[in-house]
Amino acid sequence: MHYRNGRQAHNGDRVIKIGYDPNQNDSIIAVGILHSAVAGNDYCNGAIAPIQPTNEGACIVDMLHVDDVMDIIREKGLGKRPEGK
Repeated sequence: MHYRNGRQAHNGDRVIKIGYDPNQNDSIIAVGILHSAVAGNDYCNGAIAPIQPTNEGACIVDMLHVDDVMDIIREKGLGKRPEGK
């Protein structure tokens, strides 16, 4: 199992899911922990457990806007979903 950038995927990884449907406009649509994924399939495999909300303080200098993260993802050539195998 491998992520869009080729990195090997493991259950328990912290992940973001990038939309691929034109209605989702290549945006980040989920953040959480990968679970229940089975080796041998990179498509429609596993689930994302949401990360529990916290009362983390908002230190703005330590954050990025989601749109800016998506810009970085696009710059790296990872904005488009790979063709199926």
